[in-house]
Amino acid sequence: MQGGMQWVGRAELASAVSNAGGLGVLTALTQPTPEELRREIARCRSMTDKPFGVNLTILPTMTPPPYDEYRQAIIEGGIRIVETAGYKPEAHVEAFKAAGIVVIHKCTAVRHALSAERIGVDVISIDGFECAGHPGEDDVGGLILIPAAAAKVKIPIIASGGFADGRGLVAALALGAEGISMGTRFCATKEAPIHDEVKQRVYLENDERGTHLIFRKFKNTGRVAKTRVSDEVVALSARPDATFEDIAHLVAGAKGRKALESGDLTAGLVWASQAQALIHDIPSCAELVARIVAEAETIISDRLCGLRTP
Repeated sequence: MQGGMQWVGRAELASAVSNAGGLGVLTALTQPTPEELRREIARCRSMTDKPFGVNLTILPTMTPPPYDEYRQAIIEGGIRIVETAGYKPEAHVEAFKAAGIVVIHKCTAVRHALSAERIGVDVISIDGFECAGHPGEDDVGGLILIPAAAAKVKIPIIASGGFADGRGLVAALALGAEGISMGTRFCATKEAPIHDEVKQRVYLENDERGTHLIFRKFKNTGRVAKTRVSDEVVALSARPDATFEDIAHLVAGAKGRKALESGDLTAGLVWASQAQALIHDIPSCAELVARIVAEAETIISDRLCGLRTP
């Protein structure tokens, strides 16, 4: 599965992932209006005859977008799978379920996964601390979080956060997940709508140490790539009297979009996971998915089965 990613989850990428045999996902709020989301859904459908989903992330903001209208655009667009994330999704989950839509809810803690299960979601995407975006405040890595969730949640789970290859897929299956969701790895593909300079200098050149945790002081931790911008965010945030207003001019979403589209890494933040350490090329989505499946099959048949005693 390709997880929802702001500015990146567009028709070009989602359709390519679905055509490759995965589940591509459009990101609803990448589109500036619900009507433009309708058009993006139609555009994606013109590029693939395979299933694809839409991500709707609900965030507590001073000026929230018209979530209900985005939700209606998803339903009217004939989408059958939705990934929800964020704050109080109950009303949206209820409406999606009433429309016969399968709901995958992204969580960063077992307690949140259990809560989502109670409100009726169909699948949990459990997001380990390695992930890009918002890993929560518990700092629990996937090696613990995935089996901890699998032991308590009765519905299927998808493992996310730091996955990039066949080794990760096999590990996720062994830990109790039904599959994996990848974000950062799909950013480093030919079809990802990201400037080549960003793909090269962030996703290829950074290693497992190449991320920063920001917004910790404000209880909204985010993991981003190490760049001059994120270095400055960390430095300003370290001041004892720092407020969010001190860094707001650096972290605006529109500036991050400019960085991704222009290749100017001084323009804004680039979100990335520790999976950067596992990225060494920029394949097509078809090449990447086929490689991951082949690697997983080889690991299972040659290495794991070979460990059995006669």
